[in-house]
Amino acid sequence: MSETIQLTAEPRERTGKEGARALRKTGMVPAIVYGGKEPPQKVALVDREIRRQLELNPRFFSSVVELKLGKKVIQVIPREAQLHPVKDHPLHVDFLRAAKGSTVTVEVPVHFLNEERCPGLRRGGVLNIVRREIELVCPVEAIPERIDVDLAAVEIGDSVHISAVTLPANVTPTITDRDFTICAVVGRGPTADEDEEGEGEGAEAGGEADD
Repeated sequence: MSETIQLTAEPRERTGKEGARALRKTGMVPAIVYGGKEPPQKVALVDREIRRQLELNPRFFSSVVELKLGKKVIQVIPREAQLHPVKDHPLHVDFLRAAKGSTVTVEVPVHFLNEERCPGLRRGGVLNIVRREIELVCPVEAIPERIDVDLAAVEIGDSVHISAVTLPANVTPTITDRDFTICAVVGRGPTADEDEEGEGEGAEAGGEADD
């Protein structure tokens, strides 16, 4: 299961561009929490906390976040972060409420196992990664940290499809109408030197035939 992250939040009363600009000057970032049966709630986050997650945590958008709002804790899933077009710092963050027992759609990273044992790679093949993340529907209490794809028996020319991957209980891909490809091991094409050698051999063979 993915980690649970804790962030400090406080109610946000001022809205609009001027309110957001004034808030950012105090070291806070405007955010909104929506979804569930409650109305959307405007909050403010500590800039350094959210920036640390965005910069250092590649699984932030597939993690459960606990927003500490005074004495109240709101469980949410990060949905979107608006970044400054030049400075790349966070301007606004959207969160989806993650009520206990609910399901959420998240993108989970793919992790490839046994590359060093893969017969196709050992014979000089190349791993062609089609999907580095898989979009899954998961119980909010059981979001997988990653999806493991085992390459131990994959030969050159083989593809690994979603049907070959063991997913956790009650976790399903959002794509259900086809057995989509995650990766394949393909043979290397001839190098430029090999092409030149082949052309040279062909020319020599042709010359001998003419004699």
